[in-house]
Parts: sequence; structure tokens; C-alpha cells
Amino acid sequence: MNKKKYKSKERLIIVLERIKGKVLLGELCNQYGISQQTYYNWRDRLLSEGAKIFSYGGVDSEKEVLKQELSRLKEYFNTEASHPLPEGRDILG
Repeated sequence: MNKKKYKSKERLIIVLERIKGKVLLGELCNQYGISQQTYYNWRDRLLSEGAKIFSYGGVDSEKEVLKQELSRLKEYFNTEASHPLPEGRDILG
């Protein structure tokens, strides 16, 4: 029997369904065709990594900071590339 591959959002919904107490674990696992161990793995991952969403403004904020840093570095290196070093000057000093 082929096991269904669940997307991240589907996994979240399944785990939250159990955490909210809407269904017993055995029923949930039967309904979605997953083992209890799979459920526990998903739950543990949510609980251990879920806090990252709230740290430093969340995932989107972290991505935005990285994008800004990348833009700043690109601008810096483009500016440096347009001003070649004088003859005989080593790049390191």
C-alpha cells in the first residue's frame, strides 16, 4: 500500500486536530492513514520548531532582513567593482 505524502500545511492541520482534542489519536491515525509514531514525530517537530515563528518577528521578518543584507552587499560590491584598484595595489592591503 502506498502511503500518502502530506504537505506541511496538512500535517499542521492533522496535529492541531489532535492537540485541540477533537479526536482520539487512534481515530486520527486511522482517518489519515498514518502511524502513531508518525503523528508523534510531526507533533514533536511542531512543538520544537514552532517557536521560531514568533522569534524576531517571525519567518517573514527574518527573510526580509536577509534580503536587505543581500541587497546591501550587492550594492557594496557593485560599487567596489566600478572603482578598480590602482596599479600595484593588492586587494588585501
